[in-house]
Amino acid sequence: MADTARSGRPRHLDLDALLADRATKVLVCCGSGGVGKTTTAASLALRAAEQGRRVVVLTIDPARRLAQSLGLEELDNEPRTVPGALSPGSGTGELQAMMLDMRRTFDEMVSGHTTPDRAQAIFDNPFYQTISTSFSGTQEYMAMEKLGQLTAAGDWDLIVVDTPPSRSALDFLDAPQRLSSFLDGRMIRLLSAPARAGGNAFRKIVGSTFNLFAKAVSTILGGQMLADASAFVQAFDTLFGGFQERANRTYQLLRAPGTSFVVVAAPEPDALREASYFVERLSDERMPLAGLVLNRTHPVHATLSGARAREGAETLEASRGDEVAAAVLRLHADRVETAERERRVLGRFTRAHPTVPIIDVPAMATDVHDLDGLREIGRRLAS
Repeated sequence: MADTARSGRPRHLDLDALLADRATKVLVCCGSGGVGKTTTAASLALRAAEQGRRVVVLTIDPARRLAQSLGLEELDNEPRTVPGALSPGSGTGELQAMMLDMRRTFDEMVSGHTTPDRAQAIFDNPFYQTISTSFSGTQEYMAMEKLGQLTAAGDWDLIVVDTPPSRSALDFLDAPQRLSSFLDGRMIRLLSAPARAGGNAFRKIVGSTFNLFAKAVSTILGGQMLADASAFVQAFDTLFGGFQERANRTYQLLRAPGTSFVVVAAPEPDALREASYFVERLSDERMPLAGLVLNRTHPVHATLSGARAREGAETLEASRGDEVAAAVLRLHADRVETAERERRVLGRFTRAHPTVPIIDVPAMATDVHDLDGLREIGRRLAS
């Protein structure tokens, strides 16, 4: 912190040290859309594997950007080895990749908590079929579940998570609390009341309450939907506690010393505003933030100022001098202006978050779509 205050520059984010540290078990990449977050996650996973670590990279993003970055046709809910990931002499590491499938993960979780017959009854329920694919919060809860499964399996010593490209990327932090609120909600308690009723007298009281509730709700939802929901909740009732316990355990994993969050941004106002939101949210949740990756920057390596370059270009053009030299000078002047604008935008972020370490990753000349491109990004991330 003192170095930051003296120099006016943010601390350097040493990602190679983070990857080499065997205590680092989970690395979560988050950020807004279009900032290179998936490429960053894939590059970090590949670099760690080439340093000898056994790595799996999990994308929660339903788009297929991760598969494209790794040169794969598709990814699914099971880890898949990335062919050609390890170059000769790169070590004994391993890289696998997968994409979250909400429905399959939900099915696996149900199967692991009950008998095959009861699980099948749940799978056949129309209400379950709806919430397992489209209910608000299902994706985030299943992300927590899949991360917990990967950690418990113990097959990898580093898990890299590529989150969705929006503010909802951190919604999975709310998954345990959201699940608890859902399970404790009045509607859920009423839907499960007939199954929970004990003696005959209590069953009569509960039954009459439920009938009044059912009559009111069925006029809104429809009788069949209410019947499906009630059957689902009653069949699911004994499983809720186990689900909530698993989600809480994964939440604690995210706060543990072996986990690090990397916020990814580009040197643009909107992207850095989103980055500020992520940093503040992680701080509020007491999650371990490693730092900020600032992608697609445009550093200037020459000492010539933009103003002098533009003057030189104008002089050459006025005297009908070397047209190529004039064009190069104008390109340099534009580059200097771009770099200065990026510094100003980043300055607002660093003033708000002076202790967050940052690594600048210069823009590539072309899009990254194969392993060689990922290796180059990895080298830039480590510089």
